[in-house]
Amino acid sequence: MTPETVTAEEATTRRMPAPPPFPAFQTPGTPEEVSGHSLVHRELNYAIAVGFRRLSMDIWLPRNTGGGPVPVVVWIHGGAFQLGDRRELPPTYEPDSVFRLLNEAGIACATVDYRHALEAPFPAQLHDIKAAVRYLRHHADVLGIDPGRIGAWGESAGGHLAALLGLTDNRADLEGGLGVQGKPSSVGAVVDFYGVSSLTHMPRLEDIGDFMTGPLLAAVPEGVSLEPGPMLVGNSHDPALLDAASPLAYVTPDAPPFLLIHGDSDGLVPLSQSELLADALAQAGARQELITVEGGDHAFFFAEDKVGGLLETAVSFFTKELT
Repeated sequence: MTPETVTAEEATTRRMPAPPPFPAFQTPGTPEEVSGHSLVHRELNYAIAVGFRRLSMDIWLPRNTGGGPVPVVVWIHGGAFQLGDRRELPPTYEPDSVFRLLNEAGIACATVDYRHALEAPFPAQLHDIKAAVRYLRHHADVLGIDPGRIGAWGESAGGHLAALLGLTDNRADLEGGLGVQGKPSSVGAVVDFYGVSSLTHMPRLEDIGDFMTGPLLAAVPEGVSLEPGPMLVGNSHDPALLDAASPLAYVTPDAPPFLLIHGDSDGLVPLSQSELLADALAQAGARQELITVEGGDHAFFFAEDKVGGLLETAVSFFTKELT
């Protein structure tokens, strides 16, 4: 048999079909059983972006759902926008307590990664969290969650991001282009544990080096501020940039219900930060409640005996607002 002669032009027209595009997110698989109350999808890549690590979430699903779709709360970890992990709770909380308590109340929990300040400046962190919410809505049927009943709960830097998420659902310019597109990133209720509401009103942390030394600082480029706010906005003290990264700048009468909980002895994020946001929400006519924890430092240190009750209070708030 004589081999077929193919011209360059014919080779071009006969080119094999292109392979499928590289995915921008991962489809959920099968959850694993972790307790009598919970099933967990682990390491779901909700946003895959060129030049960055994959962003992942774990989704804790309640086992006893009554047969219908359940509400879901997005848990956002703290760490001054510099540290932290979606799987780790503050040392004053019992391990997995947030996820377990939500599941026991019949509410799913998605605990999410986001880029830290030295990985990408603001608004990258908000873009990431919004992509996580869109992912949940896109896969709601597969996951058994209700896309119309989503809340946000964060602590410290995570409280800041939860507040921003709740206050910016009408800002198309802050959606970002990561992951799932074409779904809203709105949430129906927010719990903010000792988060920053105004970066321009934060006191300078002159002693920050006293508890972040040695190996923790080895990867910080020379000349970069260790202050969480300036680091978040690209190593700048520009008030305009700091305001643009602050929840206080986005308060409107359309804000969802807020529950703010803050220790009155917080040495890192003053109680006045939650007071500012609570006052602004009240003046806008939005529903809000501020609970002050007597003797509580950041992460409720020195009020550890109250942490369990505070978590229950937050879960009850979501039960009221989302179920």
